[in-house]
Amino acid sequence: MRWWKKAPEAKASRTGPLIAFQRAGRPVWTPRNYAALARRGYEENAVAYRAVRMVAEAAASMAWILTEDGREASEHPLLELLRRPNPRQAGADLFEAAYGHLMLSGNAYLEAVFGADGEVAELYALRPDRMKVVPGADGWAAAYEYAVAGRTARFAAEGEGICPILHVTLFHPLDDHYGFAPLQAAQKALDIHAEAAAWNKALLDNAARPSGALVYEGPEHANLSEDQFRRLKAELAENFEGAANAGRPLLLEGGLSWQQMSLSPREMDFLELKNAAAREIALAVGVPPMLLGIPGDNTYSNYREANRALWRQTVLPMAGRMAAALTAWLAPAFRGRLALAQDVDSVEALTEERAARWKMVAEAPFLSDAEKREALGYGRQGGAESE
Repeated sequence: MRWWKKAPEAKASRTGPLIAFQRAGRPVWTPRNYAALARRGYEENAVAYRAVRMVAEAAASMAWILTEDGREASEHPLLELLRRPNPRQAGADLFEAAYGHLMLSGNAYLEAVFGADGEVAELYALRPDRMKVVPGADGWAAAYEYAVAGRTARFAAEGEGICPILHVTLFHPLDDHYGFAPLQAAQKALDIHAEAAAWNKALLDNAARPSGALVYEGPEHANLSEDQFRRLKAELAENFEGAANAGRPLLLEGGLSWQQMSLSPREMDFLELKNAAAREIALAVGVPPMLLGIPGDNTYSNYREANRALWRQTVLPMAGRMAAALTAWLAPAFRGRLALAQDVDSVEALTEERAARWKMVAEAPFLSDAEKREALGYGRQGGAESE
């Protein structure tokens, strides 16, 4: 057969067979315990809890902007779906859960429910620990399986129409299917912070003061008998340990004296270690420690600058990731050239930055009014350029 009569080659990833050879057709479970990380890093740690809530609530509070064929649309079925995704939740509630899942597990799953006419009618956020990816022969996800109480629902990722599951991930350097959770990078800091809190609680239970030593100064070479030692130890535990007995006077018999022990320099460093762990947790989530009231952080000159950094470095990139994923997922179902974005102009924390940009563009003499509008993201009014 001559070269010009050969069948055209089909487009395909050259690395797909390599991935498929390793994991073809077998479910890939998440390599970490999401429930344990969520419990220790969110339910039991005030710093991680506040940091995750701060980012998730801020990102979910942003208003959606939809452009159709390059023009902003104020009313559209897709916008209505995002504002009221299902009968039980408002849009902010749904996306707060999605952003929370993304930070606690590195993965966020949204399910699309189709109506009788085949259109997307509802959206739901699914828990990452109940979802698993089933790769196909090409190494990419062929299906998703969601398991609850011994029952499993399978969602095909390939076929006609859009996939019923949207899987948003954060970059993972060692996994082809699942994302990397920011809190997983701070696991050691979470452990240190938890142990430091336990140490402080134990100190509080011990009358909120360092321990001491009860010294027996009886006759030379004389020691307490076994019964005397047990009775004295029991009386100390019952009558003098715990916060309720703080400041209670200690009545000593002959030959006994109390020797107070102070905190050692190593113990004082241990308290500072807790603050260092808290700063590391905030760093992993992307929240300036100043916003969480963590002592010893002077990275930003004031609270307003730290809040602006939170939006620019953490909230807006995460919200932009979600907007791009939703556009690629839902736009084909609603037809037309659609693009989703967040309304950055409505963010109060960026007011000063936006005002400075407007002033700079307004004072540019080499730009026409139409070019100034376009530079600020408003488009050319009426499609004509006024000089």
